[in-house]
Amino acid sequence: MPQLQPGQPVPDFNLTAGSGESVTLSQFRGKYVVLYFYPKDMTPTCTEESCQFRDYNGQFESLNTEVIGISPDDLKSHEKFAAKYELPFPLLSDPDHEVCELFGVWQLKKMYGREYMGVVRSTFVIDPQGKLVREWRGVRIKGHVEQVLEAVKETQAGVETP
Repeated sequence: MPQLQPGQPVPDFNLTAGSGESVTLSQFRGKYVVLYFYPKDMTPTCTEESCQFRDYNGQFESLNTEVIGISPDDLKSHEKFAAKYELPFPLLSDPDHEVCELFGVWQLKKMYGREYMGVVRSTFVIDPQGKLVREWRGVRIKGHVEQVLEAVKETQAGVETP
């Protein structure tokens, strides 16, 4: 399946949040959506990234923007992770990697000489009409959430960003 490109409409999807509620992308029409994919709950880098999105969540909300995290972890893991770090946004479980594959973030990875399939840390901004407007693949955490916030501001102001 070819991966999504900026400017393309994002197909609707339905995943379950750690809270147990069913979440669809289309329920956020009329808002911007920051969708961040991360490998695993409770790991140091994923925790740091999620906590940074938490810390900036009020600023995203003031820009009519919803933050949503997605990983292959199960609902119980998401529920514990969100509770422990007081994450105010949904964490969606994608155990079959359907949405991860749609966005092209489920890939072959290498660590310590071992190859395995996993999530490549990535973030996407979707506009109120459901089109992909920005993407970051292979994300490094330092300064990333600030970049995403700035991109949302620029997109809303009609400024083209690379």
